[in-house]
Amino acid sequence: MGVCVGFSGFVVFRGVGADSFGHNRSRFESFPRYHFPMYTRRQFSKLALAAPALGYAFGKIDSTIHGVMIGAQTYSFRDRPLDACIAAMKEVGLGYAELWEGHLIPKDKAAAEVWRQNPPVDEIKAARKKFDDAGIQIYALNYSFRENWNDEQIQHGFDIARALGVNKITASSNVSTAKRINPFAEKAKVFVGMHNHSNLKPNEFARPEDFAEAMKRQSKYICINLDIGHFTAAGFDPVAFLEEHHDRILTLHIKDRKKNQGENVPFGEGDTNIKGVLQVLKNKHYAIPADIEYEYKGADSVVEVKKCFEYCKAQLA
Repeated sequence: MGVCVGFSGFVVFRGVGADSFGHNRSRFESFPRYHFPMYTRRQFSKLALAAPALGYAFGKIDSTIHGVMIGAQTYSFRDRPLDACIAAMKEVGLGYAELWEGHLIPKDKAAAEVWRQNPPVDEIKAARKKFDDAGIQIYALNYSFRENWNDEQIQHGFDIARALGVNKITASSNVSTAKRINPFAEKAKVFVGMHNHSNLKPNEFARPEDFAEAMKRQSKYICINLDIGHFTAAGFDPVAFLEEHHDRILTLHIKDRKKNQGENVPFGEGDTNIKGVLQVLKNKHYAIPADIEYEYKGADSVVEVKKCFEYCKAQLA
């Protein structure tokens, strides 16, 4: 076991060793490989002493289960505004957030357009402070870059990330948009995880080949945000893909879907190998957050996310 400084600057432990799927890489040869620096425990101690103090250092919610970071995509709480979303995460006991843009941007279409054209830095910083005060780490911003956006609009996404104090963005975008995002990501030193759905159409993220195409000849800052439910519904194996490409995956979205474009269902009722994914994170010590994304038809979102969290705990036992 070595020590690795993760994307966000927080220190995490990551196992080292040969890729157990290394004998079958021909399909994914175009994936560039990037490796993070390993440190001795003496060096780690020096890094820890030099690290900046965190506002929630003594009150952070610990939702790391058997070494696996369990968090939430705050889209799970799309039925409530930001403050209520934070309260919900506290009630569930989740300490890692992938902050959905809808919890920052006004719902009114005209107001949202004004907000996007001139993101209010003080307001964004205030949102970050609310999470800090609640003991929740914003691990990534979810901000989806559109194909028809101009350069200024793309840049604003990175401005928002900087105001939040994060260096990771997840984005539901088109494959061709990745090469436009790349120079902005490289300049800002912000990693962008491209998010997949199950739409098997050209220029959409759904297949392993779509991720490969997006990252081809791009910098290390173009990465993957793997939604394991959508990946399963599209006919692919999230466990094998995680094993093969863990070094390019920023975050995982944890949900359960049926195969063959099946619907979202409560955890444990679909075909998604949630246990297999979580066990890989546990046993291989991959420092990748597993973010619950509640999308099936259920009751109150807090009640349902609690069920999802309990299911994840059980799969890690």
